Amino acid sequence: MITFHADAYPIKLKNKGILKNWLKKIAGSEGFEVKDLNFIFLTDEALYEMNVQYLNHDTYTDIITFDNSDEEKVIEGDIFISVDRIKENAINLKVKFETELMRVISHGLLHLCGYGDKKVKEIELMRQKENEAIALFGKMILSE
Repeated sequence: MITFHADAYPIKLKNKGILKNWLKKIAGSEGFEVKDLNFIFLTDEALYEMNVQYLNHDTYTDIITFDNSDEEKVIEGDIFISVDRIKENAINLKVKFETELMRVISHGLLHLCGYGDKKVKEIELMRQKENEAIALFGKMILSE
């Protein structure tokens, strides 16, 4: 089951059905099955507080991913996303908000599939996978 929680930050997600199918396709292409995946949209300040409290990082971030799975190749997790940070990143990167949102959503799922983003090679591979995911979403929207 995939759920989206925007209670703390009102955000309207379009095409939730397509979005859920897209996430399942990404996971499936990596050999994973989505069992329980929650996306929680927050403010910058709320995510900053979580980053300090749970990860001991005194920085703002766009996403924090918690892997709750005990089974190999099964996705169970909580992905917390700062909508404020996505808006700012979209402006700085000169991309649409929706594009940056898809990048960050796929980024969290890719973390749960085992992809890292600490080393240069990991970052390059993560960006490649994010771009593939965004392209797949575009194809799914067009085929609707």
